[in-house]
Amino acid sequence: MLKTFAYIAVAIVVVVAGILIYAATRPDTFRVQRTATIKAPPEKIFALINDLRSWSLWSPYEKKDPAMKRTFSGAASGKGAIYEWDGDKNVGKGRMEITEATPPSKILIKLDFISPFEGHNTAEFTMEPRSDGAVVTWAMYGSASLMMKVMGLFMNMDNMIGNDFAAGLANLKAATEK
Repeated sequence: MLKTFAYIAVAIVVVVAGILIYAATRPDTFRVQRTATIKAPPEKIFALINDLRSWSLWSPYEKKDPAMKRTFSGAASGKGAIYEWDGDKNVGKGRMEITEATPPSKILIKLDFISPFEGHNTAEFTMEPRSDGAVVTWAMYGSASLMMKVMGLFMNMDNMIGNDFAAGLANLKAATEK
């Protein structure tokens, strides 16, 4: 009986070690992005992204926890605008700050997740003008910790986050094409 337990314990250690070693070989960075064509002027799209208070009109994360606590500080919009949230397990707790706003083509956001997992990433929005509107890309990128690499072996983070980005871009399209 003790010998069987020892074999099982060794097998578990070997499997866990194998998972950790394999995960460690995964890329040290990640990038998730989605793109949509929106038939609205880039300036109109830019304005809704650049004003963090306007995110309630289009961001899918705003609807995941209607009781989420929101705090705005810093600049009213653009560089220096800050948004902090504290919500349920669907949205967690975190902070974002616009670090660059180049009208009407680019917005960079420092994105800090506090819970349920700590993470420090960058969100990037780009608006490429077209004759009938703009091609808008929503991307998030950053370092991939060992924990994130392990989670990535069992969950497709690109699909999970990417689906939210696609929904957000569809909402942004609906809000700006009116």
